[in-house]
Amino acid sequence: MSRARARHWRIEERFLPAQARALRACFERRFADPRRTDGERFVWDWWHVPDQYTHLRTPAWLYFPKAAYGRFHKDLVAWGRRTLGCWDVSPTWLSCYVEGCQQHLHADVPHGPWAFVWSLSPARPRFSGGETLIVRPETLDHWRGFSGRAERELESFVVRLAPRFARLIVFDPRLPHGVTRVGGTLDPREGRLVLHGWFTEPRPWVEGALSRRAADRVLEDLAGEVALDLAPFAPLHGTLVARLSVAPSGQVRAARLLADTLVTLDAPGRAEGRVVRRVLRALRGARFPRAKGPSQVTLPLLFR
Repeated sequence: MSRARARHWRIEERFLPAQARALRACFERRFADPRRTDGERFVWDWWHVPDQYTHLRTPAWLYFPKAAYGRFHKDLVAWGRRTLGCWDVSPTWLSCYVEGCQQHLHADVPHGPWAFVWSLSPARPRFSGGETLIVRPETLDHWRGFSGRAERELESFVVRLAPRFARLIVFDPRLPHGVTRVGGTLDPREGRLVLHGWFTEPRPWVEGALSRRAADRVLEDLAGEVALDLAPFAPLHGTLVARLSVAPSGQVRAARLLADTLVTLDAPGRAEGRVVRRVLRALRGARFPRAKGPSQVTLPLLFR
């Protein structure tokens, strides 16, 4: 599985491909005969908010067979716990985009610290458009880097991420984002098909011999120490996720950054690197109780 990650978004290629094929096959079966009139074809909502949203949508956990959706949900939640320190996902939507469908820029912060889009679109799409559009963080602080010496066009302000089959896009939902207008087909089987929602309930995830209760006591004290150490950088906003490799002795052998959406509100773009280095240094100095074997701890730190 190949990866690409910027500070505020990451891409997982070929994410859960077997589940993607199974759910895609279910969708295609239900649209194979346009003359069918059973209830499976009447569950779609044509969601149209003028100048904002236009597409078909339905609750994904109700649309797909329970067993097939359950396998996907279980694996997605496990990935979110291990990679983002988020224990669950929101109720997911299945959305279909055909000719004229799109989403204009918006932000949806309250739902969770990370949004996701998982594509079930055709492997050889016939539609145009349909990219996930994310405004680059530096665009929101446009004047700091403004020189007036060269023209800047759309691609310098946004990133476009195509809906490739089984591609998972995880991103910071504080950033304005949308979906470019889809064209080229009115057939749902040929349109942009995505499953989307939010990772929720961020808290530490412990794997290995270390007990969750013992780890929580150490991490609670550690969070307080980190907050005091970062006081000079306040106010901070965003999420930092680190993974700790803990030896049986309780010593932290390694602490590495998994994800980071931190913004220093007083001086965006200038201090985030120093904040991350301070946090990782503090995490490497943590000491856990002894255990019978090694452990991995995924730690999300939220700044609001």
